[in-house]
Amino acid sequence: MRCLLSAPLVLVLSCGMLVPAEVAAQGARLSTTNSKARNLWEKAQTQAKDRDFGKAIETLTLLNQKFPSLGEPYLLKGSLLKAMGENRPAFDAYRDGLGKMALDPARANDYYTLGELAMSFGDYTVAADSYKKYIKTAPKSQRNVGRAQRQLQNCEFAQKAMAAPIGVQPERLSEPLNTFRFQYFPALTADNRFLLYTGRPAADSGEDLFISRQNKDGSFGQPQQISTAINTPYNEGAGTISGDGKTLVFASCDRPNSVGNCDLYISRRTGNAWSKPQNLGRNVNSPEWDSQPTLSADGRTLYFTSTRRGGKGQEDIYVTTLGTDGNWTVARNLGTPVNTAGKDMAPFIHASGTTLYYVTDGLVGMGGLDVYRCEQQGAATWGEPQNLGYPLNTFENEASLFIASDNRRGFCSRSRAAEPGVRKEQDRPVELFGFEVPKEVRSRETSTYTQGRVFDAITKKPIRADVQLYDLNTDELVQYVGSDAENGEYTVVLNEGRQYAMYAAADKYLMKSLSFDYSDKRSFDPLTLDIYLEPVRAGRSIVLNNLFFDTKQYELKPKSRTELNRLVGFMKQYPEVQVEISGHTDDVGSDEDNLALSQNRAKSVYSYLVSQGVKADRLRYRGYGETKPLMANDSESHRQQNRRIELRIL
Repeated sequence: MRCLLSAPLVLVLSCGMLVPAEVAAQGARLSTTNSKARNLWEKAQTQAKDRDFGKAIETLTLLNQKFPSLGEPYLLKGSLLKAMGENRPAFDAYRDGLGKMALDPARANDYYTLGELAMSFGDYTVAADSYKKYIKTAPKSQRNVGRAQRQLQNCEFAQKAMAAPIGVQPERLSEPLNTFRFQYFPALTADNRFLLYTGRPAADSGEDLFISRQNKDGSFGQPQQISTAINTPYNEGAGTISGDGKTLVFASCDRPNSVGNCDLYISRRTGNAWSKPQNLGRNVNSPEWDSQPTLSADGRTLYFTSTRRGGKGQEDIYVTTLGTDGNWTVARNLGTPVNTAGKDMAPFIHASGTTLYYVTDGLVGMGGLDVYRCEQQGAATWGEPQNLGYPLNTFENEASLFIASDNRRGFCSRSRAAEPGVRKEQDRPVELFGFEVPKEVRSRETSTYTQGRVFDAITKKPIRADVQLYDLNTDELVQYVGSDAENGEYTVVLNEGRQYAMYAAADKYLMKSLSFDYSDKRSFDPLTLDIYLEPVRAGRSIVLNNLFFDTKQYELKPKSRTELNRLVGFMKQYPEVQVEISGHTDDVGSDEDNLALSQNRAKSVYSYLVSQGVKADRLRYRGYGETKPLMANDSESHRQQNRRIELRIL
């Protein structure tokens, strides 16, 4: 990784120009008495003091050629080149000069400078040797000693990482992407259909958000500006999009209603139109810099980077959640071990919600900002960050990373070598790259999705509905999205190894109960599932797909509590409604046994509702045995559908 640290040389300000301290220092000497060499040396010093750096470098180059054994001219030339932003030739000059000179405590700062330059170009051998010499010669009280010791650890880590690469080098994405000078912060929707990223045509232009549709062959189509409602004359920077592609959060700077210099804004999509962005307010934004957001799959948990006061380091990662009242909670610092005393930036939460990726320079890595991953261990705790290794991490500063929900493909942005004449790293072009995700880098949980549309079962028109996903083993609400009011579209992310209950509900409609069991990993492909909601009307019924019994038993299993509590909520929402709870079986066993089993199972549900305060006179239960099958009893899957509990409006 490239270290973006200022030069260790003390700089003297003179008439608005920076002059290297070695030039300004009195008594700078040359280790020779040769008059020709000394004349050239004094000439170069005079030219440098007069701020004619170009002429000074020409004179020093001549001195190098005529007296190649002298180290001092190389060091002075290196300091001048570094002051001019010419770091590559400066590195060569420092390396060559110090290589000609004996170890000298007077050169401690030069050893440190060479170490920093070597790290910036990934030359870990030279860097490690230089830092060792600096530590050996510098006074222990110097503030850079601690950094040099940490950089030595980085050198050791980097050399081991490069000797044992994880995966293959990311590849530059082909056109029509990467047509700007700068493009970064890639993010995909859960179904991998749309790629969102930030684009900047030139160094002096503003940022805008762009979106590109992925083709079936994995290539991407022509990027388009996301919306004129989003992109404005103001700067629209890093963005994130929810799994269903309906919620967008992005950073924008210096807007009239801003809380700080850069704030986070939110916009929601209905049909094909994005709403006017709204500032996320003071619970989320601060008077400082807030940017680099990443949304959970359902768009209800937001992680971002902030420089606000009270953090662990220069930049920290914070989190906020969308409450049931529609307001975002006060942003909370993620704390340790995620945040460090260094820069902790560019978070990305995987669609599974269980793995967080981010960049930091506060941990041992390859020298600057590396990408790390950490696993969620509880509602608000994270495990120790793990470095992703080489080649996803390099001597460069890594910017951001995104991994698709299925853990197969990843995306990142990287700077490439600048054209001649470009000296500043921030002016180097930045492009989008893709890579196959190695198993060591993947999220702990792989995700898939179900998507479709929600309709009125009578009119067949799309409707706006709440779609909620519960983990049946914990009774935890893990996702909460809304179907599109115009076209009824919804997308919900599902994690491998989980068993879910999903509910679609809208006002004056019966809820739709769906069940997904991925605990045995038999099939984990995306699903297309349209949902038809029945109106709350006499004669309408639904199957309760998340009530569970052991074979030939009628006691409700603990994981039925999610469905049972939803039923209680439904009965309280519609206090005038009366219902019948009916039990049904397949044709295995005797008619008498099946009738009794279905009756007892229906009674178990009835009894639970009564125990939770639902009046008994609003309920009745009945068992139908095997007399009302939904399917022919000719296969196990059909028989499973016939074994059910239904709720019917009376």
